[in-house]
This record gives sequence, structure tokens and C-alpha cells, in this order.
Amino acid sequence: MSETRSGGVPSLSSLDGMGFGGRRILCVITGELKSKVGRVWDAFWSGGISNPLEVMEQITYLLFIKRLDEIQTRKDRKATATGKPDPDPFFSDDQQDLRWQNFKVKDPEIMYGLVADGVFPYLRRMGGDESTYSHHMKDARFTIPSPNLLAKVVDMLDDISMDSSDTKGDIYEYLLAKIAAAGQNGQFRTPRHIIDLMVEMTQPGPRDKICDPACGTAGFLVQAASYMQRVHREALLGVEQRKRFNEKTFHGFDFDNTMLRIGSMNMLLHGVENPDIRYRDSLAESAAGEAERYSLILANPPFAGSLDYESTAVDLQRIVKTKKTELLFLALFLRLLKPGGRAAVIVPDGVLFGSSKAHKELRRILVEDQQLQAVVKLPSGVFKPYAGVSTAILFFTKTDSGGTDHVWFYDLQADGLSLDDKRAPLLADDRLTVRPAGGPLTETEHKKNNLPDVLARWFERDGSERDRQRTNQSFCVPKAEIAAHEYDLSVNRYKAVVHEEIKTRTPGEILADLERIDEEIAKGVSELKGLLA
Repeated sequence: MSETRSGGVPSLSSLDGMGFGGRRILCVITGELKSKVGRVWDAFWSGGISNPLEVMEQITYLLFIKRLDEIQTRKDRKATATGKPDPDPFFSDDQQDLRWQNFKVKDPEIMYGLVADGVFPYLRRMGGDESTYSHHMKDARFTIPSPNLLAKVVDMLDDISMDSSDTKGDIYEYLLAKIAAAGQNGQFRTPRHIIDLMVEMTQPGPRDKICDPACGTAGFLVQAASYMQRVHREALLGVEQRKRFNEKTFHGFDFDNTMLRIGSMNMLLHGVENPDIRYRDSLAESAAGEAERYSLILANPPFAGSLDYESTAVDLQRIVKTKKTELLFLALFLRLLKPGGRAAVIVPDGVLFGSSKAHKELRRILVEDQQLQAVVKLPSGVFKPYAGVSTAILFFTKTDSGGTDHVWFYDLQADGLSLDDKRAPLLADDRLTVRPAGGPLTETEHKKNNLPDVLARWFERDGSERDRQRTNQSFCVPKAEIAAHEYDLSVNRYKAVVHEEIKTRTPGEILADLERIDEEIAKGVSELKGLLA
């Protein structure tokens, strides 16, 4: 443990002892826990806080101070058992009222004063540490409007155990899902299973420097960290390896301070102590200081709208002259990647077939100057109910010397959820993942969830996939053919459509049927006349 600074405010580097590491594969929040967290959320809304991001912020602060107290309690027990005083307490003797276990039993009015005038100044003083999280905590604001609401929320949160690292991460992911469900700021959250697919396909390793230049709540970075903790667990046990993992592996930029606070807390709760999560207007600021620094980019950048040339970094305009944000972000990715670095990024369909000079030039750069490996077409309902936009995932490696021989295409038609506004699960939870439990999916299950098939075939893109017919969901297209079509990357450009043969009868057969029908009608009319007579 590192030393405690004066005033009993803990160094953020000491928080690794809080049990924030761990192995996570699936979000396993139980129905009971989900109900408890849902009640906390509803309490905020009924108490007058309707902004979902503000709710998230306030819960973040309270969960953090609760976790500090739980760890301090464990440290106190150890000190009592050993007879040795705690050399690194989170709370000094005159700060005991700021501990969760002590202020939670106070009357609402007294509790409110302690939290507003004691706990939050304490959190802001953590800004003296140089860690990412402390940097964002220096602006912590207490906005819960009334003592009764605070007392109600504290009581609800007190009933939620934070001992398990899985539980901490799952609670936070559920809260992020609640932001999307609130119908506001849903654009900040890429579906978890799509992120999982991209991470599994790029296989981040201990030596990677991973960046998301539009990180929002840091979902891509969190999943990359979880993957590395699971797959490369042994390689992260050493002191230097853990230091690199905590401080030098994960980098995220955003220009929304609220999202930066939420994203940094999300990383902390998922076992990354001090990620590089910082304020940066990625398209407006020159990337000179960040150029060729990263070996892996995972991103789903905002791609609605355009910027004035004057508002865009000059070094990006040198790559491609455009105002379109989706093209500018692709130019930025190329600028940030080091030679040999790879990217998996979500783009709108227009990037694949747009006819403007900038669209064609950027696709040419990816195919001719870099190594474009794959285009995975996503169903248009992936981002519902917030948007029905059609998108795809591009996978490429920066080489600056070409290398594209062929491009692998996959027409993903089902992601395990309904493609309407409800986005209801179509399979059991353990069969909805990229790596389903219980073995491969059946043909019927595959029709509802293509993700495992995408992953399996991705690793065969230079082997058996080369022989696949273009009537299949996945196939390869030579670079020369793509160049001949002005670097069009839409899957429908190359996919062969099989039309079902319709068998028709001869004219003679049709005429014979008509004569038979006429005879039946005449006979029926004759019988009817007889009855009427």
C-alpha cells in the first residue's frame, strides 16, 4: 500500500487493495440484485432527478464511498487481530463521521449535512493524487435535492453487497443499461455483445496500447480489460505487468466531463486502477502528440453530422478533405495507430459505398495503402430503439505499405436479440454470447445468433473461407475486384443472390383449367334456375 497523504485522504494507487480486479466473462446480475438497483434508480426519478447521467453520477459517488468504508472495515479487523495499527487508513480519526457505516445511521438532516459538507469535499481532495480517477473526482458535485431522498437511497444501497468484483462490475453495467433504457444518451452505449465480438476478434494482449478516441462510458476499454484478465491472467501477475496494465494499456478520450467521470469509474470497478481517460476533442485537436502511439483501436464514434473545416484538426484534413465526422474519425484512427497497429471500428453504411471524392479516397487508402481485412455487416436493428441506422464493422491494420490481398465479408443477420424496438432475447442467456456455453449452436440457434459463427469463420479467413461461395453468409473478394468497383465495400455489391426457381404451367394447361371452371359455373347456374322454377 502506498502512503496516505495528510488529512487521511487515500492515495488512489492504494485502491488496488480494494479488490477491483478479477475475472469476468458474462454479466450475471441476478433478478434480486437487479430489482434492488432498479428501486434505487426509481427513487432518484421520483425524488426529482430526471437526468439519467446525473443519477449515474450520484450513484457512482455513493458506491465509491461505500466501498472505501467496506475496505476500511476489513483493514480495521486485521489491525485488531494482529495488534498492529493500520499504516494506511482511508479515514483519519477526525474523519470517522464520513464513513458509510457511521453516517448511514444518522437522522436524514444530519446525514445530508455530513455528505454535502464532509463526504464530497473529501472526494474532491482526492484530486491531489495524479491518477485518472482522482482527476475527475475533483469536480464531484452533490446534487441530491433532499435529506429524505438521500436517506432512502443510502438505505437501498446499503442492502447491496460490493464484496464481489463481478457484482461491482455487473451493477455498473446494469446502471449503464438503465441510461440507455431511459431513452436519453442511448448513443453512448454500444450493445455489450457487439463489443464482445470485436474484442474477441482482435484478441488484445498484455503488450497492447488500446485506445478509444470517443470512449463515452468506456465500454470497449472495459471489455478489452476483462478479456485480458481472463485470457492473459498469468501474464498480468507480476508487479511490472500489473503496473503496465493499470497505467499504460488503456486510453480513452471524450469531450464530456460527465462521461469521463462515469467511464473512469467503470474502468476502476472492472479492475483497471489508473487508465488514461481524459478530456480531448478528438476531431478538433491536432493528433500530433498522439500520433502512432497505439497498437489497437476499438471504437464506435459518433457519425451524425459534419464539422466546418475551421473546426477540424489540420492533420486530419491532410489525410482526407472532408467535413463528415465518420470519415474524419477514420482518418484519426489511421493517425493514432502505430505501424502494425490494428483497428476494429463501427461505421455507418454510407462509408462503405458513398460516392463522394472523400469517401472513395478513404476507402482507397484502406485497401491500397493499408491492409483491410474484413467488413462485417450488422443488422439495421442493432441500435434500436434509439436508431435504425445500418452499420458495419471494419477491421484493418495500419501498414503504410499496403498488404490487402483479399477482403473477408460477413453478412451478419441475427445477433441473438429481436431487431425491433423491444430487442428481446431470442435464446437463453448462455447461448446469446460470442462463445456460448454448452457447445456450438445448432442450425436453428444460429439463425437467431450469428455471433459465434462470425468469430469462428474470422479465424479461417485466410484458409477455408477463401473457397466459400458468394451465396453464403461469409466469403472473400480479391482486392482487384474491389478496386474495379471504385473500392465499394458494401456486402451486397459482391454477394450472389440465388433466386428461387418458379415453375409455371403451359398456356394450354391454363386454358384447359379455365374451360373446366366455365363448365362448372354453367352447370351451377343451370341447377339454380331449376330450383327457382
